[in-house]
Amino acid sequence: MNISEFATRSGVSADTLRYYEKIGVLRQTARNASGHRVFDSRDLDWIAFVLRLKATAMPLADIRRYAELRAQGESTFGERRQMLETHVRYLEERIARDRDHLRNLHAKIAFYAQNDPA
Repeated sequence: MNISEFATRSGVSADTLRYYEKIGVLRQTARNASGHRVFDSRDLDWIAFVLRLKATAMPLADIRRYAELRAQGESTFGERRQMLETHVRYLEERIARDRDHLRNLHAKIAFYAQNDPA
């Protein structure tokens, strides 16, 4: 698929895809005879994973490092696993904080509901 179709299917703008290629998040993008980028289902899987990392607040520098390791192959499985384990710990801590914030907000709403003079 061309970059326009890939952008539509991935939900990522063509400009962002070009930027990701420039900084190394998207690597080794195939080109057709005219020099246009050509993407396949593996690229869709990869960008979906990148978007998942972004949605869970992994810094772009870490995503770029992960992409570099991925490009190096299976010998980097351990380092990639360690990066993901570190990110999971961060995410679990963030979720716990968010749950605490949510409980406090619910308590405040309950307070207003019980004490509303109207």
